[in-house]
Amino acid sequence: MKYNVNDKGFYGDFGGAFIPEMMYQNIKELKEKYLDIMASDSFKNEFADLLKNYVGRPSPLYFAKRLSEHYNAKIYIKREDLNHTGSHKINNTIGQILIARHLGKKRIIAETGAGQHGVATATVCALFGIKCVVYMGAVDVKRQMPNVLRMKMLGADVIPAESGNKTLKDATNEALRDWINNPIDTHYIIGSVVGPHPYPDMVARLQSVISEEIKWQLKEQTGSESPDYVLACVGGGSNAAGAFYHFLDNDKVKLIGSEAAGLGADTKETAATLATGTPGVLHSSLTMLMQTDDGQIIEPYSISAGLDYPGIGPLHSHLFKTRRASYYSVTDKEALDAAFKLTKLEGIIPALESAHAFALLEQLKFKPNNVVVMNLSGRGDKDMQTYIDQMTNEQTK
Repeated sequence: MKYNVNDKGFYGDFGGAFIPEMMYQNIKELKEKYLDIMASDSFKNEFADLLKNYVGRPSPLYFAKRLSEHYNAKIYIKREDLNHTGSHKINNTIGQILIARHLGKKRIIAETGAGQHGVATATVCALFGIKCVVYMGAVDVKRQMPNVLRMKMLGADVIPAESGNKTLKDATNEALRDWINNPIDTHYIIGSVVGPHPYPDMVARLQSVISEEIKWQLKEQTGSESPDYVLACVGGGSNAAGAFYHFLDNDKVKLIGSEAAGLGADTKETAATLATGTPGVLHSSLTMLMQTDDGQIIEPYSISAGLDYPGIGPLHSHLFKTRRASYYSVTDKEALDAAFKLTKLEGIIPALESAHAFALLEQLKFKPNNVVVMNLSGRGDKDMQTYIDQMTNEQTK
């Protein structure tokens, strides 16, 4: 595919591995072996078996009748929220822990924002009896306590990151420091299509099961494997990368991502990287990021912990620059409104991250015969306190 990463780890102008010398051996080993491991029969068979019998795949592609009537289009929802652990994150952690086992690693580290990736990592470590350490911003520990408790129940050590604004970026910093200090026995399960090559490509490949299923499920239901639109939220961008992957070379399919605008892309309280960012290096990858004129990271803000990140995966930067995909900004309020609308029309409570994708339905105009696939990346259990607070605020107005 023309949107695949090249042999140097770049998607067009973005990507690469800008790493310190002490991380070189870790990345070199992974880069040299990940494709062969993923192509092996032993990996493919075990991965497919676990996705089916442990994760519960394929996740349904549900025709949302009431939502379709409301927006005058044919809207299908890819139900990643129904996976074991409640989001798309498990697709990646299952794959990466199998790769780690092939590499002989005995310890797993991870970063997490909303906690879904942390839970998914702790889950697979429990499944295989491997030591697990999860770094999580101290702010996110407080606002995502249900997921913190799940991780601890699964046996993971959850370490709060106290630097910066104490959210996802800072958790990632701490995880990278850990990996540098423990290069021999540890594998870092990065949760999104970010970081040094080969992580963006590896995670996208593992998440591509989403679009692989969408194609045959849509063919069964509509007679065509190609939708008119695929919509997904984008923080680092793994659920969107998975939903877009098998449609990248089909220009007839419009690919649209939603970024978290926070209080507005024109304010300082935002995480809309593509709307406000410039090229730079973040977490060992050249990509679009929020930074000052002298290259200092601008701290992001979003009501959604999983989208509260000052960068974006290099694949998405490339898709944005080449105009293969379009990216819109969605505010906190728009995401909350979309979450309540989906809940009332379809009986589905989405994660706040996913609600940012559903808010796009208000911004876009469709024709009645357009087939629109929404990637519902996660369920809303973890965000219930935020939703309760919103309902309380509405009632007291």
